[in-house]
Amino acid sequence: MSKPTPLSGFPELLPAQRVVEREVIASLSRTFELHGFANIETRVVEPLERLAKGGEIDKEIYVLRRLQAGESQDGPSDSGLGMHFDLTVPFARYVLENAGKLEFPFRRFQIQPAWRGERPQEGRYRQFTQADIDIVGRDELPFHHDVEVVRVMVEALAALPVPPLSVQLNNRKLIQGFYRGLGIADVTAAIRVIDKLDKLPAEQVAAQLVEVAGATPEQAERCLELARIRVPDTSFVETVRGLGVTDDLLETGLAELAAVVDGCPASDRVRVEANLRIARGLDYYTGTVVEIFMSGYERLKSVGGGGRYDALADDGRTTYPGVGVSFGVSRTLVPLIADGVLSGSRPVPSAVLVALVDEESRPGSEQVAAALRARGIPCEVAPSPQKFGKQIRFAERRGIPFVWFPGESHEVKDIRSGEQVPADPDQWAPPHGDLRPTIVTKEQTS
Repeated sequence: MSKPTPLSGFPELLPAQRVVEREVIASLSRTFELHGFANIETRVVEPLERLAKGGEIDKEIYVLRRLQAGESQDGPSDSGLGMHFDLTVPFARYVLENAGKLEFPFRRFQIQPAWRGERPQEGRYRQFTQADIDIVGRDELPFHHDVEVVRVMVEALAALPVPPLSVQLNNRKLIQGFYRGLGIADVTAAIRVIDKLDKLPAEQVAAQLVEVAGATPEQAERCLELARIRVPDTSFVETVRGLGVTDDLLETGLAELAAVVDGCPASDRVRVEANLRIARGLDYYTGTVVEIFMSGYERLKSVGGGGRYDALADDGRTTYPGVGVSFGVSRTLVPLIADGVLSGSRPVPSAVLVALVDEESRPGSEQVAAALRARGIPCEVAPSPQKFGKQIRFAERRGIPFVWFPGESHEVKDIRSGEQVPADPDQWAPPHGDLRPTIVTKEQTS
């Protein structure tokens, strides 16, 4: 069999790199669970009519099809199924399907792969892992949950060993109220156009506001003035009011955005900002909107986002409003791993290699390993009874920090320092930092 060719857009991590991903996922999960978010996992596929809504994402959906497609005795063909491209659509379906078994407000976190058939590039993959948190209510969801969800995500991100992150916030009511107060004809179109500011020059955006949203050149300039406001505190409230536009919805949006900014204290790891350029063009956002960026990796654009949606799930009788934030695990970590910014301390979980004197003594070495494992110390027995020097080099190649020499008097050697001491398999333990593989960070270079 010839050597296989890698598939573009489907990143696979080596064992030490996988340590980074697993530790980040574990850290996120711990924070989410500390705040009472329950973990769920949804199926890989959804009906195409639920995934395809006539939007731009439709052409990127992977469709499920068997080689021998068609009707079978077991039921209809799989041709009406597609693989989910995010975790929001399957979560909305999950809520509708299980509403009678859930307690509302329902707090969930979900960390799973998704699939999207787009052109692979740095930070954009055809298979990728996302981490989502959401709070969903039945018919109503008090605004304080907006503050809570963003605060929890900020806390979770602050615990990650990644370059500093910026959580940028806005509010759709603020934008809509401002545009309405200006008298712009098509507010929804204006929001979609403003959302292109990270891709197009301001002059082109202004021209599109005139052409697509029906704004006058003066109104387009006022929209750009609003979009230029970006501050790490609530001073934006008076700045916006200073633009002279009045509208009740605008005032509601200003109050809500100020509450989220106030409720999410920043740190040296995560900067929280009100950025009135953030629009998120998806129609279902109705209030708070969020985008997350990573310092030094602005070329990736946002590595996360989300917001408030008042009618994402609806069964015709009951509406399920929610608020959530998604963080791109693969989008963030794969470039950092490729650049050598993050790596695993070792490719194997073993903290100890139990040496083997000869094959006849293997049961004794296995007994030592069993005693260590019984106390939660990952270890393995040497595969063959080579000279101890070769067994030590075997441990070095695998990144195992300790080698155990069994016998009448057991000894354990830290092969990094060379220190070798007597040890009891029922009492000895490695330093806490050596017990499991950890993430090693390297200062980013330009």
